[in-house]
Amino acid sequence: MKTLIRNGHVLDTATMTMGGETNLLIEDGRIARLDADAATDADLVIDADGQFVLPGLIDAHVHFRLATLDFSRLAVWTEVEYGIAMARLARETLARGFTTVRDIGGDVRGLMRAIRTGAIPGPRIFHAGRMLSQTGGHADAEGGPRDVPTCACEMRHTAFGIVADGAEAVRKAARHNLRDGVDFLKIHVSGGVATPSDPLDSVQYTAAEIAAAVEEAAHRRTYVAAHAYIPESISMAVANGVHSIEHGNMLDSDSAADMARAGAVLVPTLVTYVAMQEVGKQLGLPQTNIDKNRLVTEAGIASLETAKAAGVTMGFGTDLIGETQPMQNREFLIRAEAQSPAEILHAMYVVNARLMRLEGEIGVIAPGAAGDIVIAHSNPLDDISVLGDPAANFSHILQAGRPVAR
Repeated sequence: MKTLIRNGHVLDTATMTMGGETNLLIEDGRIARLDADAATDADLVIDADGQFVLPGLIDAHVHFRLATLDFSRLAVWTEVEYGIAMARLARETLARGFTTVRDIGGDVRGLMRAIRTGAIPGPRIFHAGRMLSQTGGHADAEGGPRDVPTCACEMRHTAFGIVADGAEAVRKAARHNLRDGVDFLKIHVSGGVATPSDPLDSVQYTAAEIAAAVEEAAHRRTYVAAHAYIPESISMAVANGVHSIEHGNMLDSDSAADMARAGAVLVPTLVTYVAMQEVGKQLGLPQTNIDKNRLVTEAGIASLETAKAAGVTMGFGTDLIGETQPMQNREFLIRAEAQSPAEILHAMYVVNARLMRLEGEIGVIAPGAAGDIVIAHSNPLDDISVLGDPAANFSHILQAGRPVAR
């Protein structure tokens, strides 16, 4: 299939500049050329008419497996119910302009296969598989009393995570995930909002456990991402080779400096805390979680400013759960409180593409890149809020050169 986009201003994400009107040709799902002849034969011709042609949006922190904020329902759903809910979330994510995502916790192999074979619409997914957690850690999600393990190496798992204690158990869990074909590993090194039993300021995993996961990832030529809020956990993680810190809301100047020296990437996810504060109670989020959420919400913007001052590289993520995922594009508006439009777009298009090992494939409009395109009425370099409301501001969304149903 050939798709010709005429008369659009094309965003150069390498320089963060907007070019003059040009014609873009997409052929067999990939960008064939810029400055194409306006009379080129094509199966689909779109006249962008002075609008702004952008690469498909990229979200570096999603959770399709966390398909509802009502965790009591998650605990009893069948795989069929999960499949229906995840398929809807994937379709709606694509319809908001996000053509590539990094799913950072939970088994989504079936969803990926369904998207890949064309059974359902959805974005390209770069995935971590099951999250690794210590007993009582952020991914130890099973409720109720548990029998005392019969040995220190005993592991438990759900569709969300693997509970593994000790360096060798972590190594085994990491190898299991890598055997299953994950693109990278995800661990938890501090407490979290969405689980009721682990305090936010708890330190999770030891240096030896972190190093074991990092070593196994490195042997497969990939990396480890770590859920972390507090400075102690952030510094310990990057000192032991973790490449990306997810959230980082309580980052301070010392831990930010540690990240910058290590070349680690911070992926802030501020909209999820706003969403849980606004609708969490109505959707069944326990009061304990709501109280923790308030603390990280208040720290969010300050963490961006601290990271920016230290020269930390930042990506772009959202971390929205289930019913809150329609708020995905609001992350652009929140980030604008601390970053310029060019900085936000660099985080999304350049840093996210590196995190997904897809440089030249996504986040860029150039020959050979994926034909994933968003056409916006206004220039996001002038006003990033254009990306905050796709229904009002996007005239077209294309995946591999084909229009996305909206």
